[in-house]
Amino acid sequence: MSERKQDLTREERLAAKLRENLRRRKAQARALDAGDGEPLSKEEPPR
Repeated sequence: MSERKQDLTREERLAAKLRENLRRRKAQARALDAGDGEPLSKEEPPR
């Protein structure tokens, strides 16, 4: 498997990182939509 990773081109590595990032962001969005009830920051947003 490590041999395969060495053979990846720059574009393939970037594409893989983008897919990982997208999955992580989707999971974060789902968690927020689920209504954890906790804001991401400690401060209240201005109204």
